[in-house]
Amino acid sequence: MSDTLDPQRRDFLKTAGAAAATALTSDFFVHASDKSGTRPVVIGSGEFTYECHHNWGEVPDQIKWHATHGVAIDEAGLIYITHRAPFNSNIDTVTTFEPNGKFVRSFGKQWNFGGHGIDIRKDGNEEFLYLAITTTKPLDGSKPRPGLVTKTTLTGEKVWELPYPKESNLYESPEKYSPTNIAFAPDGGFYIADGYGQNYIHQYDKNVKYVRSFGGTGEGPGQFKTPHGIWLDNRPGREPLLVVADRANARLQYMSLDGKPLSIVNNVSFPAHFDIQGSKLLIPDLHARVTIFDKDNNLSVHLGYDPKWTEQVLEGFKMREQPERWENGKFIHPHDACFDAAGNIYVVEWVQTGRVTYLKKVS
Repeated sequence: MSDTLDPQRRDFLKTAGAAAATALTSDFFVHASDKSGTRPVVIGSGEFTYECHHNWGEVPDQIKWHATHGVAIDEAGLIYITHRAPFNSNIDTVTTFEPNGKFVRSFGKQWNFGGHGIDIRKDGNEEFLYLAITTTKPLDGSKPRPGLVTKTTLTGEKVWELPYPKESNLYESPEKYSPTNIAFAPDGGFYIADGYGQNYIHQYDKNVKYVRSFGGTGEGPGQFKTPHGIWLDNRPGREPLLVVADRANARLQYMSLDGKPLSIVNNVSFPAHFDIQGSKLLIPDLHARVTIFDKDNNLSVHLGYDPKWTEQVLEGFKMREQPERWENGKFIHPHDACFDAAGNIYVVEWVQTGRVTYLKKVS
């Protein structure tokens, strides 16, 4: 996601009006606060009630958020966030925080402007980061390189780096490849969503060997328009399947592990990615809300959702640059979200200044 509109952004604008017009009844409400305004806004309802703490994290001066894109949490509870700093900056792409918001470390200057998807997988006794870099900036300031996927330690040491899938014979040039997120297969392999490139999903085995590609641009089953997010849906009682946030088609698609289309879920607006905890499927939605589905993919709640607010957010596409207009308890463009072990939620948003919101679960 860049500071200028790319084709995916134009898809966003094209679908925005229709999505706002068909919006569901709001689950948004605000509890009464004291006169000083010190009490946090509370959003959601029932089991899905959260205190909303915007601008979470003690971001050091040398980082200065730009558009925040990805979030993941390790077993120790440390929070890892990617953002997309300008090409001409000297700012790290990945920043790590303690659960109390205290800054721990940062790394990844070489990925400036390309910081996007991030997830964590445990191999043996060690956890590793998997990063989808949409485009990369050489440290010598030369021409930007194509996107890539990399595996690193939790402190940023490279394990391997994977360029575009030349073996697929689907790309005229590496510049056509722009990966957005990664999903993990049960057998140790993984899948890469080329969400900003050619709309394919590429499968690799546990030895990082290319297996197959599937998808491509379109609106039919098994085709995608911005397969932005991808996840292994292995919730209890369900057969493990891939679920794809087919964003510009305004739907989720379920695929077999070898890439065959199975079913479509339409109760979404502009889905960006996923997380799972227990039977819950968490879906950050770029159209100003965070959605939770139950085990059968029925709607449990749209967090922070207000149809009138959504109309304002999508009108002219300017609010992402106007923090003075942002309201407590509401979102602009949620781009990723994840649960911590206690069921709290961290939300990162595609806004000009970056924003991280901590949703503290109210028991």
